[in-house]
Amino acid sequence: MRYVTKAGVLCAVFGLSACQITLPETEARPSTPPADFGVFGSGFPNADDPCRRAGETEFTNQFLDDAADLVACPPDSDKATFAANFQAREIARRDFWTLFSVPRR
Repeated sequence: MRYVTKAGVLCAVFGLSACQITLPETEARPSTPPADFGVFGSGFPNADDPCRRAGETEFTNQFLDDAADLVACPPDSDKATFAANFQAREIARRDFWTLFSVPRR
C-alpha cells in the first residue's frame, strides 16, 4: 500500500520537479525465525522453499500433534497459499513469522 501526502498530490498535479515525496518508515521484518520455534533442516516441503520445519521447544510443545508437522513461514511468504496447499492451520505468530500445523497425509 502506498501512502501519498497532500504535498505529494500537489507535486503530481502541478508537475513540480523540486518536490520530494516521503513515505513513512516501515518496520523491519526479521528474516531469522524466532528461537523458540526451533526451526531445523532445509525448506518445507522442498529444500529451496522459504518455510521450515519447527522442532520441539518449550513454546511449541503446546502445538505438537503426532498427526501433523509444525512449519514456520517467514514474513514475506504467501501464507494464504501455503495454508490452502497443505490444509495447514495457523497456530501462532511471533516476530512476523507464522507457525502452522500441517497434517500428514
